[in-house]
Amino acid sequence: MTQTSDQAGSAAGTGQDAPGIADELLGFLAARTKSTWEHDQDLFAVGGMSSLFAMQLVVHLEKTYGVTISGADLMLDNFRTVDAMVRLVHKLGGSRASAGATAGE
Repeated sequence: MTQTSDQAGSAAGTGQDAPGIADELLGFLAARTKSTWEHDQDLFAVGGMSSLFAMQLVVHLEKTYGVTISGADLMLDNFRTVDAMVRLVHKLGGSRASAGATAGE
């Protein structure tokens, strides 16, 4: 199997590979919504998510991955799918150091 540079290992600065971040986020979503989600499923299209929940996602990503999300990065499209959130964490160079402690919040 051939991997792109985005798929291979961890992205620059994250210390965590995309599948690991995606799995953690899917677990967070399942715990919060009592629903099962796919990594490419539009979280807002199904009507189960609100702008308030989007802010909870922001806080979760900031605490879990050590990133600061502000300005243009606060666009709803960055939180629409798990894949989009993984890309955002990679872009912001987050770390998964505290993910184990906060995944069950």
